[in-house]
Amino acid sequence: MSSIHYQKDTDDIVTLTIDMPGQSANTMNGAFRADYAAMAARLEAERESIAGVILTSAKKTFFAGGDLNSLLAASADQKAELFARAESMKASMRRIERLGKPVVATINGAALGGGFELCLACHARFALDHPSVTLGLPEAGLGLLPGGGGVVRLVRMLGLEAAVPLLTDGSTFAPARALELKLLDGLAPDQAELMRLARQWILDHPEPAQPWDQKGWRLPGSTAQAPAALAFLRTAPVLLVKKTRGCYPAPLAILSAAVEGAVVDFDTASRIESRHFVGLATGPVAKNLITTFFFQMNEIKAGKGRPEGVPPATFQRVGVLGAGMMGAGIAFANATHGIATVLKDVSAEQASKGKAHSEKLLAKRIAKGAMTEARRDQILQTITPTADAADLAGCELIIEAVFEKRELKAQVTAEAEPRLGEGGIFASNTSTLPISGLAQASAHPERFIGLHFFSPVDRMPLVEVIKGQKTSPETLARALDYVKQIGKTPIVVNDSRGFFTSRVFGTFTKEGAAMLGEGVPAAQVENAALGVGMPVGPLSVMDETSMALSLSVKRQAEADLAAEGKSFPSHPGWAVIERMAEGLGRPGRASGGGFYDYPEGEPKRLWPGLDAEFGRTGVAIPMQDLRDRILYVQAIEAIRIMQEGVIDSARDANIGSVLGIGFPRWTGGVLQFVNMVGLRDFAMRASELARRYGERFEPPALLLDMAERNQRFT
Repeated sequence: MSSIHYQKDTDDIVTLTIDMPGQSANTMNGAFRADYAAMAARLEAERESIAGVILTSAKKTFFAGGDLNSLLAASADQKAELFARAESMKASMRRIERLGKPVVATINGAALGGGFELCLACHARFALDHPSVTLGLPEAGLGLLPGGGGVVRLVRMLGLEAAVPLLTDGSTFAPARALELKLLDGLAPDQAELMRLARQWILDHPEPAQPWDQKGWRLPGSTAQAPAALAFLRTAPVLLVKKTRGCYPAPLAILSAAVEGAVVDFDTASRIESRHFVGLATGPVAKNLITTFFFQMNEIKAGKGRPEGVPPATFQRVGVLGAGMMGAGIAFANATHGIATVLKDVSAEQASKGKAHSEKLLAKRIAKGAMTEARRDQILQTITPTADAADLAGCELIIEAVFEKRELKAQVTAEAEPRLGEGGIFASNTSTLPISGLAQASAHPERFIGLHFFSPVDRMPLVEVIKGQKTSPETLARALDYVKQIGKTPIVVNDSRGFFTSRVFGTFTKEGAAMLGEGVPAAQVENAALGVGMPVGPLSVMDETSMALSLSVKRQAEADLAAEGKSFPSHPGWAVIERMAEGLGRPGRASGGGFYDYPEGEPKRLWPGLDAEFGRTGVAIPMQDLRDRILYVQAIEAIRIMQEGVIDSARDANIGSVLGIGFPRWTGGVLQFVNMVGLRDFAMRASELARRYGERFEPPALLLDMAERNQRFT
């Protein structure tokens, strides 16, 4: 057998070592399934001559889980085949589980998804107590459910109330937590002790059986009337719908499989689980999530898009110009990853306030028990607040994070850049201003790049890396290395006003304003956005980011484009924004109010004056149109951006839209959403929206051309 090695020792204990050839990790592909079935048959045939079985792995990870390539390729007309495949694999697991001999898993590395399901099908589980070991069933995060018996067994081990949250959240946990949950029988400090524990368990339990295979077994937490407390059974579906907004089918399918399976025998429950699994695996949401958050995310992690031939860089000393919320957040990201940071502002007092931001964030971690005071002090020592540019001497990277004003950015660039160490690079944290223009203030434009962080930096995982016209491949490579070093996810964008994320996000907020201007009630605007999975409504976002700031950026862009003989694109949403910010004096939360009122000590609420100001009688725009407008306007802008050559890959567009601006995760991102709808159908719906609501919905030429060629965004 090529993927499972069989070895019997003098105590008649068989060790099965999973080691799939030609793969860095073990996966549940066709070859493994065939080998596992053959192994089950062999163990049954040799049952009387063996004392027990140890399941282990020769890889650094125990088992990586299911074969996502095959799941991604599974189509709706292959449901029967996929169901049979799942049932066949589970039948092999069940044969070994009911062998009548002790079967123990020794978990020497990460065991996730299908890998952890293999372990749950053993009678006992022991794991290395090491940070590299992660356990759990994270399938829900990819739009799936554990289809290898994970739902059935976890529910039978823990009961519905304890198991369902772990399954619907896709929880993963360290070995110590798994031991607390009683999903492990023990921990070992090293491999030798791990194997000793397994052998001893086998000797101590010569004829084990799973609890649910024993007479008189009862589901934990069940009552005579129901498989769990009635309060849980009544509220769990409601809470899940509230959480998923109906956009994510996996959590509800998991709940259904768990509850339905809890009231029938094991084998029937297993078939129920398989049917739910097949429905999810052949559905669009799972394919979106697998495409973007497994394959495309792994491409970014592997450095795809990084210029080749450039040695990897590690940064020891970084300067940050501007100690406001953005600059302070960047300093925090540096410090928590061991990078000495010089935080400069116009005064020592302002710089110290920026460092105090890190102190507040670290204090929260200490309060939660997630950090020691000694570790806090170590992190804070790496941040040096200053008002003296001379303190920037020797920095390998300097990031300016001052106000979005070209003259100010040019001033701080000229002052700080000469302090860079030999070969150092300079970055601008700007969300809209073209990098090539900002680089004109640099003596070395080839070593100038854009690093667009997102607020709040400590929570937002994305950094948009913007190449200027003269940015060298070496500078791009080093910038990507820096982003990776501080634990963020980078996307690469070519230079343009607004780049990628700001342009796409701007269409979302302006579309919300346009809807309001058409007479759509504000609550309906917000709920349409929430209903498709946006984290917040467009009116709420504009309040938080300040409409006055948006108008300032717009007018700067208008002036710049006028100087180039170009016009700024019109949008009906701007009239509403101008009316709110300037006509009504309500530019946003920081100024006391905008679309919302913010009464002290109370939840925010929509400003009652909106209906009087923008309400119209007889307006009845279909909710589906509102929902589609929110998604389509962003996707169409992303296609235009790709058409203009601002972004080169669907990978960066998808990851950037979800991690940077909150485009609904279930879609897989802006361009994966178009793929899901189908390019022809998307273009037809876009044309329909354009006829009803304006030319901004007209399908771009790139979309029409690709639809004609029957292509997809990749």
